[in-house]
Amino acid sequence: MFPLSHMLKAFVRTGTLKVIDADGKEHVFAGTSEPKVTMRLTDRSLYHKLFLNPELHAGEAYMDGRMSFENGSTIRDFLTLFSLNRSSLATYPLQSVLKRISRGVKRFQQANPVGQAEKNVAHHYDLGNDFYKLFLDKGMQYSCAYFIHDDDTLEEAQQNKLRLLASKLQLKPGLKILDIGSGWGDLALYLAAMEDVDVTGVTLSKEQHALSNEKARRAGLADRVRFELLDYRKVENRFDRIVSVGMFEHVGVHHYGEFFAKINALLKDDGLMVLHSIGKMSPPGTASPWLRKYIFPGAYSPALSEVFPVVEQNSLWVTDLEFLRLHYAKTLNHWHRRFEANRDKIAAMYDERFCRMFEFYLISAETMFTSGSQLVFHMQLARKRDAAPIVRDYVTDLQRHYRLQEAERLKILRQEVPEPSTV
Repeated sequence: MFPLSHMLKAFVRTGTLKVIDADGKEHVFAGTSEPKVTMRLTDRSLYHKLFLNPELHAGEAYMDGRMSFENGSTIRDFLTLFSLNRSSLATYPLQSVLKRISRGVKRFQQANPVGQAEKNVAHHYDLGNDFYKLFLDKGMQYSCAYFIHDDDTLEEAQQNKLRLLASKLQLKPGLKILDIGSGWGDLALYLAAMEDVDVTGVTLSKEQHALSNEKARRAGLADRVRFELLDYRKVENRFDRIVSVGMFEHVGVHHYGEFFAKINALLKDDGLMVLHSIGKMSPPGTASPWLRKYIFPGAYSPALSEVFPVVEQNSLWVTDLEFLRLHYAKTLNHWHRRFEANRDKIAAMYDERFCRMFEFYLISAETMFTSGSQLVFHMQLARKRDAAPIVRDYVTDLQRHYRLQEAERLKILRQEVPEPSTV
């Protein structure tokens, strides 16, 4: 198993990894005793592939069944062990060289010009609405929820998130709002249900676009809420409020200047923008090669040091910044449990390899929020320093206000969204 065994000796510092090779021989790599993982490799070519690019080939080997787990171990156990030891992998000589090379081609990895961005979005978000209904919440929100209480259901936590965002937008009658990357429309519909505002959502997903407009029509809100199949860079009107949830991760570092310049151009002088995005507490890096290839081509979760300079260059005030550190881990755990509860249905839609791919994605993403460097940030932006109140109490006060209104005002929405899983 050389040279893989040499790398694993340096890699495993926390936990114990037992590897059963293609000839049935056992190799034990131990740092501490826990967690314990037993992995079987049935393909000899993995010895070199995993040595050269473990993040890419581990995912592929699991998808294809060439990597499996025994003695009670699961893919979750392995990915937890991997995440706990990620820093030691980064310092391994070959891996550090590969990381430097990857950073050198970062511009090409994250290229999202008009046209290519649509293809990248379609790769993931156009898998089919029926598929996403099987593991998302009732409103089909595919972004980090907000757990006020540990025992919040996924539906409750996602509504908490909508309420939090609405409070930071400071809704007022007559406002014109732009939702960049509007998903399946739940945020735009929530805003319009809570206040007499006009909302335009833009998305590059044909599946999301069709269902969002249908939901607006059925809720009787189509006169104030519309969704367009349009790249945000082609939007021309100006808005009182702009919100973007889970879209910034698909912009790409070298397009940040273009993004924030467009925000400045679209935002009215006294307007506010709220940006909800995955970020990280570590220095700039690159996205996982497996994630880029199979899940989110062109995507990247930035370090804040990559965001703030571009905001400053585009003359925008950061009027508020909040971090949601563990909320996405909880969200992903809910999604994975619902996914597993519907695995037979999903396998019938696609196949077992697809199920393994998505399982690997959901669990590995969760570990990045429990033992890795990822977090979610809310950045409120404005063209004027006093566009938002100078005392932050309004965020809490408005959440309480909206909570009191929800029972009555959201009835029309709850009747029109797909039923969630029973898990």
